[in-house]
Amino acid sequence: MKRILSLAALCILAATCIQAQTSPLTSAGTGLISQLSKGLAISPTQAKGGAGTLFSLAKSRLTEDEFSKVSSAVPNMGSLLKAAPGLTHQSEFSSLESELPGSMGSMGRMAEAAEAFHKLGLSPEMAVKFLPIMSKYVEARGGAETAGLLEKALK
Repeated sequence: MKRILSLAALCILAATCIQAQTSPLTSAGTGLISQLSKGLAISPTQAKGGAGTLFSLAKSRLTEDEFSKVSSAVPNMGSLLKAAPGLTHQSEFSSLESELPGSMGSMGRMAEAAEAFHKLGLSPEMAVKFLPIMSKYVEARGGAETAGLLEKALK
C-alpha cells in the first residue's frame, strides 16, 4: 500500500513539474501557435514568428485603440510581437514609406514582412495562409468586429 501511495505521489509531482515547465513558445498564444503549426504544417517557431510579424504589421496599420482590441483577444501579444524576426536592414521601400501617399505607404512594411517570413524559412505567400487561421482565432476570443479589424489591417 505504501508503494502505491508513493507511486501516486510521484506521478502527481511529475505531472505538476511538467505542467510548470511551459516554454516561451507554448506560453504565448498557445492555441493560436498550435493551430498555425498544425494547420500549415510548420514549426511552432515559424508559427510564432509569422504571427508576430503579421500582428506587428497590423499594429502599424491600426489605431492604438483598434490594435488594443486585437491585442486583448490574443494572450501574451507582447511575446508574439517580440518573436517577429529582427530585420538586419531596412528594405529599399521602407525609406520611402513616409513619403508615399495613402495606402501606398504600406509597401515598405509589406516588404519587411516578406523579409521576416523569408528569415523564418517561409515563403512570403505563406502569410496569406496565416490570415484565416489568425482571424478565426481572434474572432473566437474577441468577436467578429475585432477579427474584422485584423483582416482590414492585413489586406
